[in-house]
Amino acid sequence: MALVLAGTAPALQARDAASHAVLPGQGTTAQGEVYRLGPGDKLRITVFNVESITGEYTVSSGGQVAVPLLGAVRAEGATTQQLADAIRTGLEGTYVKDPRITVEVLAYRPFYILGEVNQPGEFAYKPNLTLEQAVATAGGYTYRAARKKAYLRRAGKDEQVVKFGREKGVIYVHPGDTIRIGERYL
Repeated sequence: MALVLAGTAPALQARDAASHAVLPGQGTTAQGEVYRLGPGDKLRITVFNVESITGEYTVSSGGQVAVPLLGAVRAEGATTQQLADAIRTGLEGTYVKDPRITVEVLAYRPFYILGEVNQPGEFAYKPNLTLEQAVATAGGYTYRAARKKAYLRRAGKDEQVVKFGREKGVIYVHPGDTIRIGERYL
């Protein structure tokens, strides 16, 4: 992704583009949507040439990351690029000269699956995870399960009924989703 900055030197453009790098497999979901950070995401923040800040961080339940020299930085709802921008802006004017920052998602927040599966619970999210793969992760269906529909609740949205299968298309799971598999007899 390139940055276009009017009236700046090409060297500044290249430096800024490098400080906002989105690493392969990071920053987008299976549908090509930009990934937004949330509580429980584990991050690797790299501030080049500043070992005291570079490290692994977890987004708190309040949606923040505690960064040395800056304190709490809002991460919830931000992209990895936006978080890198916020950290860079905060570090400018400190002893860190010309800060270059990258943010990488090491582990996404989990998803949850309940109801008529053999092992309901919390599971680690993996990019491109489909609803059917999520059911398999939870040990498959029980004999009572409705196998063609599920109830899906995404962050900030009401629960919705989703129908899936070969003829319905692929439903992708997002980090933080709650999936409920109902009984077929209801």
